[in-house]
Amino acid sequence: MSVEHFRGLCQRCKGRAVEIKTRNGAIHRGIINHVDNHYVYLHPLGPGRPLGGFGYGGFGGFGGYGYGGGLGLGIALGAIGTLALVPFGGFI
Repeated sequence: MSVEHFRGLCQRCKGRAVEIKTRNGAIHRGIINHVDNHYVYLHPLGPGRPLGGFGYGGFGGFGGYGYGGGLGLGIALGAIGTLALVPFGGFI
């Protein structure tokens, strides 16, 4: 599928919990915070990653506000193999 397809899908799913599997097999679970022309940014969730804040203190080089200046974990749109909506209970 095309980058444009996944960009539109991610835009429609902003604020929702998703599971993204990249073409290399990596799995990322989180809430979509932001989508730009090249990346989708997730607030990572899962065991040990509660809803209240990033908790990464200093990674990203943008003043210590998490990955990418507080946007979350950036995943290249072209690397996405599948994207699925998941319930919050699916992270535990």
